[in-house]
Amino acid sequence: MAFLTLEQVNKFYGELAAVRDVDLSVAKGEFVSLLGPSGCGKTTTLQMIAGLVEPTSGRITLDGRDITHEKPNRRGLGIVFQSYALFPHMTVAQNVAFGLEMRKVQRAERDTRVADMLALVHLAGMADRYPRQLSGGQRQRVAIARALVIEPPVLLLDEPLSNLDAKLREEMQFELRRIQRSVGTTTIMVTHDQAEALSISDRVVVMEAGCMTQVDAPYRLYEKPATPFISSFVGRMNRLEGIWWPNGPIGTVEVAGAMLPSEAADLPAGAAVTASIRPEKLLLHKAGEGRLNGNVASRFFLGGHWLFNVETPAGVIVVSMPNHGEEPAREGERVGIDWAPASLRIEASAGGTVS
Repeated sequence: MAFLTLEQVNKFYGELAAVRDVDLSVAKGEFVSLLGPSGCGKTTTLQMIAGLVEPTSGRITLDGRDITHEKPNRRGLGIVFQSYALFPHMTVAQNVAFGLEMRKVQRAERDTRVADMLALVHLAGMADRYPRQLSGGQRQRVAIARALVIEPPVLLLDEPLSNLDAKLREEMQFELRRIQRSVGTTTIMVTHDQAEALSISDRVVVMEAGCMTQVDAPYRLYEKPATPFISSFVGRMNRLEGIWWPNGPIGTVEVAGAMLPSEAADLPAGAAVTASIRPEKLLLHKAGEGRLNGNVASRFFLGGHWLFNVETPAGVIVVSMPNHGEEPAREGERVGIDWAPASLRIEASAGGTVS
């Protein structure tokens, strides 16, 4: 059953629609990420849930209670801002206790809850330190502890990892998920980082131009993107324009004279189609051993894997290959590209039938 709902929520600034016709239901204890590029409406949506921005129209409910026009302090939600917003003159323990003091929680209970929360975020030995004495990851955990100690029904996270360096950011993704699972708090996170959203969310909401374009589990979102924008924004995607030819249980896409085997599609012969495949679902072989030959135009070593741009008769194709400890094909070398036909996904193009 839905715990937090947004029904036909809109936000206009004059003629500009920042958020349009947003419908979303979040279950209790669920972790949902709002994902999209800058200006897509994700932060405005979060701010409307928090009560920091008034919706132009629509309805927001929390556990059956209409909170659309409630003041932020009446909603009782926990919020972690991008800057963490810690009080520099207060210790870690005092920062975490602040919300409890505002709620006039008794001193003994307050101390117990603060100690328990600091233990949860692995900061038990740092209660007397000040924010300036902490690392970025530690400050972030203090901000999370301060938001959670008041036992909010919903935790709102506004780009909580964006100020961290790449390695710490990856570590804190999983730390954040561990904390959320430990307390079971319903969580909404805003991010523009697709890897971040996919790795720790129960569901991901992709936003584009103020609208929610797909709401799905991370795996389904990645494997079956609903629009060309999503397929390119969420991970890398090779997209090739061609002509569809049915071929028994599978099919073939003709791209610039190259015949590429693909998944089956319920389309007429000669239909204009777009074929798409993720770079990691392609394999590099010696020339003549794959389904398509090409020349390595460039390659990039990324530690755990290699990334290749291969020039082929069908166009430039990006291939991602795991690092097995040996140097792979070099720039200028001729190679073969192979794939499982089911990995090459087909969708009708706007052009219709061309035969």
